[in-house]
Amino acid sequence: MPFAVGDIVAERTVHITRESLVRYAGASGDFNPIHYRDDIAAEVGLPGVLAHGMLTMGIASSVVVAALDPGARIIDYGVRFTKPVVVDPADGADLHVAATVGAVDEESTRIDLKVTFGETTVLVKAQLRVAA
Repeated sequence: MPFAVGDIVAERTVHITRESLVRYAGASGDFNPIHYRDDIAAEVGLPGVLAHGMLTMGIASSVVVAALDPGARIIDYGVRFTKPVVVDPADGADLHVAATVGAVDEESTRIDLKVTFGETTVLVKAQLRVAA
């Protein structure tokens, strides 16, 4: 799939629930109680139960992967975590991912991801490279 700088590759909002956190904890083995217990989250000064950082990162990349051709090869992916995603026990949390082509060269395409929770950007320098 040929890309040009500025192309919108994908955009989607993904709903995360407390059940999502339990499933991810089981799959990843990350059973830190800040991801499922309100009392522990409050005890350590957090605003509530947080989504796993790697779950947030995985959701962001999955939005792009779903939009790429099946044979596409991701050769690099990196992010910097800036703010947590607080998952409300009743309402969950909506994670919005917008992926835009940031650069294209002979070897790869850089896709820049804007990942937000509400009005807050939760990942910065979120970039994924796809082999040309």
